[in-house]
Amino acid sequence: MRESLDFKEPALKAVFADDFKIGAAVNPRMIAAQESLLAYHFNSITAENEMKFESLHPAEEVYRFGAADELAAFARKHGMALRGHTLLWHNQTSDWLFKNKTGEAVDKNTLLARLKSHIETVVGRYRGEIYAWDVVNEAVADEGGELLRPSKWLEIAGPDFIAEAFRFAHEADPQALLFYNDYNESQPQKRDKICKLLKSLLDQEVPVHGVGLQAHWNLYDPGLDEIRTAIEKYASLGLQLQLTELDMSLFRFDDRRTDLKAPPAELLELQAERYEAVFRLLKEYRGVISSVTFWGAADDYTWLDDFPVRGRKNWPFLFDEQHQPKPAYQRIVSGLC
Repeated sequence: MRESLDFKEPALKAVFADDFKIGAAVNPRMIAAQESLLAYHFNSITAENEMKFESLHPAEEVYRFGAADELAAFARKHGMALRGHTLLWHNQTSDWLFKNKTGEAVDKNTLLARLKSHIETVVGRYRGEIYAWDVVNEAVADEGGELLRPSKWLEIAGPDFIAEAFRFAHEADPQALLFYNDYNESQPQKRDKICKLLKSLLDQEVPVHGVGLQAHWNLYDPGLDEIRTAIEKYASLGLQLQLTELDMSLFRFDDRRTDLKAPPAELLELQAERYEAVFRLLKEYRGVISSVTFWGAADDYTWLDDFPVRGRKNWPFLFDEQHQPKPAYQRIVSGLC
């Protein structure tokens, strides 16, 4: 790993200083292995998993803040903004939350009281440090006519759980920006459902301030026109936008190839073209987009390794496995500076 003095290329955070924050999702292993890269290029971090319910609150009377505190300390050390991810999700949520002592489902009031206690404790701990929270994550159904996906939250508490989570978070830290966060956010049917949910929350005067576009994209999908339309529709609600989990897979989601041991030049060139086009589009909307966070930093670690194809490496970022700038980085800097 290079020391920061060895960096010759412009820092991403400097390239986009007049546009939006540049962030990375991190974990304790990453901040140890990628500290120089992160400190030089990024001015914001998000906890990859360490602030999710299951990690922080595994049992009713047990909180484990060690890893999350480590990430908060890293942000302080390097003068970085810190995003919180996530307070409410249907995954990575401890089972005890939904059950009573005999193993039966709790009632709505009990579930919401437990949620409020969790949010008060977690948001309160990082009050003044975490400037924005992904309050509710992935609550909208991908397909079909239903607005919300099936979940224990919906089954026990009904649709009110979303508004209540935002209210609890706002009470715990009135200064924090509160986001609804989801994937497939540029796909027209899912986009319109997300807009419907957000509009209903705003109509109820729920304290939601922004929408997080996860932006788990690939070289081919979604189209730039779909991304542009999504940005404009979300912005029309008067909300702040952030790209919260950006990566650019070399493979379509249904591509099952496993033959690549290194990224071929032609795919890296397509990735470079794609990243340049995306960032050119994002700069057009810098008035409504306040942050762009990659779901990682360099190709030595990405959640896309082994997903959705076991045994397959992916290379979705601007920096390679040695933390060197890739063609995508060079294209963004030369094309947009």
